[in-house]
Amino acid sequence: MRLYEIAKKLGIPNKEVINILEKAGVKNKKTLSSITDKEYTIIEKHLGKKETPSPPVKKEEKTSKSVEKTIPEIKIKGDETVGELAKKLNVSSAELIKDLMEMKVLANINQKLDTETIKKICEKKGFTWTIEKKEIEKKEKQEIKVENLVPRAPVVTIMGHVDHGKTTILDTIRKTKVAEQEPGKITQKIGAYKITVNKHPIVFIDTPGHEAFTAMRAMGAKVTDIVVLVVAADEGVKPQTIEAIDHARSANVPIIVAVNKIDKVNANIDKVKQQLSEIGLVPDDWGGETVYVPVSGVTGEGIDDFLEMIILVGEMLELKADPTGPAEGVVIESKLDKKKGPLISVIIQKGVLKISDPFIAGSTWGKVKAMFDDKENKLNQAGPSTPVEILGAHDIATPGEKFQVVKSEKEAKKIVEQRKEEKTSYLPVKKITLEDLYKEIEKGTAKELKIILKCDTSGSIDAIKKSIEKIPQEEVEITIIHSGTGAISESDVLLASASNGIVIGFNVSVEPKAKELAKREGIEIKTYNVIYELIDELTRAIEGMLSPEIKEVLNGQAVVKKVFKIGKDQMVAGCIVVDGKVVINSKVKIIRDGKIIHEGVLSSLKRFKENVKEVGKNTECGIMVSDFSDFKEGDIIQSYTEEEVPKKLTQERK
Repeated sequence: MRLYEIAKKLGIPNKEVINILEKAGVKNKKTLSSITDKEYTIIEKHLGKKETPSPPVKKEEKTSKSVEKTIPEIKIKGDETVGELAKKLNVSSAELIKDLMEMKVLANINQKLDTETIKKICEKKGFTWTIEKKEIEKKEKQEIKVENLVPRAPVVTIMGHVDHGKTTILDTIRKTKVAEQEPGKITQKIGAYKITVNKHPIVFIDTPGHEAFTAMRAMGAKVTDIVVLVVAADEGVKPQTIEAIDHARSANVPIIVAVNKIDKVNANIDKVKQQLSEIGLVPDDWGGETVYVPVSGVTGEGIDDFLEMIILVGEMLELKADPTGPAEGVVIESKLDKKKGPLISVIIQKGVLKISDPFIAGSTWGKVKAMFDDKENKLNQAGPSTPVEILGAHDIATPGEKFQVVKSEKEAKKIVEQRKEEKTSYLPVKKITLEDLYKEIEKGTAKELKIILKCDTSGSIDAIKKSIEKIPQEEVEITIIHSGTGAISESDVLLASASNGIVIGFNVSVEPKAKELAKREGIEIKTYNVIYELIDELTRAIEGMLSPEIKEVLNGQAVVKKVFKIGKDQMVAGCIVVDGKVVINSKVKIIRDGKIIHEGVLSSLKRFKENVKEVGKNTECGIMVSDFSDFKEGDIIQSYTEEEVPKKLTQERK
């Protein structure tokens, strides 16, 4: 028996069984590990000695009532003038201009500021901000209340090579004839179905392949909790099998392998396990962590075990959702029915959807007139992890778009109209190119370059992988999330879009549809015919990604000859430039007795009464430094600038 079965039989948590075995010296046992008779005896003896069951360990509750510092918040448009922003921050325009100068931004009172500068100023002044425009569609994120969370059903996506029996397995589970009703018995659309096994609900998404799964992810939709990889026992691993694995891995979700068609004469389960082990899916009974379940979609053999494993993995994930409040979800499918009009299939992720609820779904809106489950039964409401087909939208929606209940139809219409007017993407999709990688790093993006690699031969794949591994650097993680032979396809572009990566091709063509999709999605495709050119360009991109070295360049030095007081706590240093030149808004160091006593910004520079940009050697001037007024005669003021020096990598060619 497996460990989880023992725990279930004894009525104790899986973790308690693992702890008992570890105390007895039995290490490395997991929920799916097999338990020997000797180990079972150890567990029984331990439980027999226990006078009272150990009380459940209570998790520390986070006290939301802890003393929190209130941070003032202001609303911004993102294009305020200096004067307008000063008024909102309740500071003088002069003070704000000074702050901007320290940020190396020169602006007058009537000059408009960009959004990023406004945000930085707000943070500097201790304010949080919200943007007034474009925010109507974004409801304020409410704090997740732990007491409202309840267990929810796992959402499972079935993927695998064409004709390996994905829909037939689901058909057997649902006791319907879905597969036979479809042209050529191949799934042509996305369907979502909910079943209940021993009081445990499971939601299945039957996709036409990993493309649909990844297309939804590319739009920012995180729907799937578990991926079931279907592999035919008589055929084994195929190219689409490997693609499906790479797409599932990029989504960072657990994979259960369903070895199908075990009823076939030439079925070879061990061969499938061996093939998948070579690409990282090592079976749990071979010491790995991947669950394998032999099944037959035709005879139904192994289906109960298969469902049991899904329930177990779902329990291990501890999936929960908040059933309170307005419903939110993701569009799975949408179609135009001749009689009913636009229909939208949605999986509810949060809250409860009810009849008459006004909603938005991507670029369409409406009001729930009726909703149906996967068996076309009418529903009055639908909670988390429930797939429903909704009648009442004004138009169809794109799979992957966010579904959200709003306060009124008027608000729903306004949001959609605003989206159309602004013509901006409201889906959280990042776009990246080799040229702008360093900009992404500056914004705080993780230092990782994700690559989809397509080559003419498997030999080329190995050669390029080895060359990439030899690039001598440590700061940037290069991840080849998928590699394969043949032309660059739509699937490759979708994976790049979902993973914020780029597509690299070597001696291969790009399919026309992939070119169109890449252009539409803003995905970069790079093709090469010479390996060292590919590595050279990749190296240059990585050099841009590496944190640059900061080099101080001395502009000049000035010596303080006299100190003047011009106002309350405002002092001007009367200086003479003794070397090079001093420059307005440059960084400065003030040195006294050979020690640096202050670092700041040269905020004011004057010749007599005139403001000047710079003052050269042997010339007198007046200097003011930000946040400093304690000048003394003899102080040295060094004016310098900082330059970023890109790090260079040395790439040896053989």
